[in-house]
Amino acid sequence: MQHDCSFLDDLAIEGEVSRGPSDKRTHASDFGTREAQAVEPDAVVFPESTADVSAVLSAANDRGVPVTPYAAGTGLEANATPVHGGISLDMTRMDAVLEVRPADLQIDVEPGVIGEAVNEAVAGNGLFFPPLPSSGSISTIGGMIATDASGQQTVKYGEVADWVLELEVVRADGTVVTVGSKAAKTSSGYNLCELFVGSEGTLGVVTRATLELAGRPEQVKGGRAVFETLADATEAISDVITSGVDVAKLELIDERTARMVNAYADVELPERPMTFLEFHANHGIDEEIAFCRTIVEAHDVAAFEIAGGEKMAELWRAREEIAYASEEFNPDREMEGSGDVTVPIGRYPEMIAAVQSVAEEYDRFIPCFGHAGDGNLHYGVFADPDDPEEVEQARAAHAAIVDRAIELGGTATGEHGIGRGKRKFLEREHGTAGVDAMRAVKETFDPNGILNPGKVLPDPTDQASTSATIGSTTGRTNSK
Repeated sequence: MQHDCSFLDDLAIEGEVSRGPSDKRTHASDFGTREAQAVEPDAVVFPESTADVSAVLSAANDRGVPVTPYAAGTGLEANATPVHGGISLDMTRMDAVLEVRPADLQIDVEPGVIGEAVNEAVAGNGLFFPPLPSSGSISTIGGMIATDASGQQTVKYGEVADWVLELEVVRADGTVVTVGSKAAKTSSGYNLCELFVGSEGTLGVVTRATLELAGRPEQVKGGRAVFETLADATEAISDVITSGVDVAKLELIDERTARMVNAYADVELPERPMTFLEFHANHGIDEEIAFCRTIVEAHDVAAFEIAGGEKMAELWRAREEIAYASEEFNPDREMEGSGDVTVPIGRYPEMIAAVQSVAEEYDRFIPCFGHAGDGNLHYGVFADPDDPEEVEQARAAHAAIVDRAIELGGTATGEHGIGRGKRKFLEREHGTAGVDAMRAVKETFDPNGILNPGKVLPDPTDQASTSATIGSTTGRTNSK
């Protein structure tokens, strides 16, 4: 559906309005959007101030024109795809570090700031922003807030929401509000700050954020442990966390993932399940590592190697290559659904076993990896996009895994957000009453439905049980 966006030419804004084919094409999708699902906006706006954002939203709201916030385009659930056309609001020119307050352990930034730029801005003060996701070098703070992102260090430091103190937000009608507080804690009124965090631009557009910082640890060491079986690895992970080991990162890769990495990079990994660990401390790091070793060795560990400096980086390199390795390993197949489930840590072994069971049932190659220390699991279900039956099978396998995660008390998405891709699981996870409550919030903040429509909340046609879809399919062989 096309929208008349000629009104943008009459707005007195500092930023730029573009209708150029290249800009429209670039903003038609994000990393998680297939080419066939791309939707070009009618116009792209590059605001340079809160006033610009306010003017655009106010005018668009008066005319019922959809506005989809866009950042670095690194989302995995088509979060920034303008599925109803209208305006793509590219926030990347609002990329200033506004103020660093070392004494308060705080920084004020605009939403277009790249995550690693925050760390660079405060490194001289011995500080850092702990919850950066793995994509922190290419994704923006605004995008991280939109999806309530998290990453490898979540097991120790928590997710982005835990480090956001205050936000400036422009509502759908152009009203500018400040939510949260610069104080370390507050119980004043409704917690609107956390309501906007994770809302994926469906309730408002963040134009400034106050983030909390932490002191850099004086001691950092890390490495990996190799196990005989995947069950040994997952049970060790659960024991490490429940025993209270102070680990900063605890990642898992299975033997399939190890095979992919070996095929892509010159690392010569043993093709067995393994965990990657990192420890942060100001003192006593070796004692914590020894404590961890005693727990891990009770689970038939084949190797346990921890080091510091360059040796640690080399031991971890395989974990960093996974995203690129999966693309190379399956060049003729595309991933059906973004695997991003999270379960209570005590149920993590069951979740891994469930993925193995689904892989066997559907005869699929499903590699598993993820931020195991907080119960987060990533996986890939691949299919030939030119084979409709294989695509349907892969989607069914993906849905079966998500269903099992929810049954185990978990969630359909631990850090990627709902976006467009996981809306059908929302009612399964939260129930009809829960989704109705979310709809009421949406209608209060965005009564005309202009903010990132087609995301998060399911359409009525998406609300059928995924189990019915799963039950109607049969297995199919995947040669990989």
